[in-house]
Amino acid sequence: MNAKPDSIAPGWPATLPPMPVVDFGLFGEVETVALPRHQKLVASFLARNWAQIPHVTHHDEAEVERLDGARRALSEAAGVKLTPVPFIIKAVVKALQAFPRFNASLTPDGNGLVMKRYFHIGVAVETPNGLVVPVIRDCDKKSIPEIAAELADKAERARTKGLPITEMSGGCFSVSSLGNLGGTGFTPIINAPEVAILGVTRAVERLKRVDGDVVSVPVLPLSLSYDHRVINGADAARFVRCVADALADPASLA
Repeated sequence: MNAKPDSIAPGWPATLPPMPVVDFGLFGEVETVALPRHQKLVASFLARNWAQIPHVTHHDEAEVERLDGARRALSEAAGVKLTPVPFIIKAVVKALQAFPRFNASLTPDGNGLVMKRYFHIGVAVETPNGLVVPVIRDCDKKSIPEIAAELADKAERARTKGLPITEMSGGCFSVSSLGNLGGTGFTPIINAPEVAILGVTRAVERLKRVDGDVVSVPVLPLSLSYDHRVINGADAARFVRCVADALADPASLA
């Protein structure tokens, strides 16, 4: 006979047990360093988001052979050095337009979705005081060089002077890129009240058969974490594939 849920573990605590308190000095020399205020604040948000949002992460790869050429050509034409991030932002906007559920937020009571008709993209930026997420507004209406210039400006100010909260709020979707550091994939934590975030790592070479020949092609690893209360796995796979196809065809992002 099946046990009733309340009889499986009588007295089970309604909250998690406290973290263990350990005197590490018993095992060797230690030093306690205070966390910066900003890092403590970010840590509290990350802990909340991880604990309260059912995360699932979907991984895929985008072939970026043509993207590299387009990035170099556009860099020369615009007279600025472009990273892949502005292209990724435009690819994300294209996917958000195709899959509007990713451009939504749950209502506070969890009974509805707020569908957004604007496309503001947050980008994680490392600063001496920890991560911040500047928001680039109306990315659907801006060119790749315009997005690149705005992102460079906000990233520089975030690292030196700091950004006002108005420039870090209102995002629909976030991008976290570790492309200059390495890695093959990770599980980015959703930036609530958003319902998804895209993680990107360094491009790698993959072997591919083309017309009977084996060739090496550069691919960009993509990791999408999504809120499973709002998004199902099939749509997540389609969303990431849409981003990957757009990056493989950079002419479609103009």
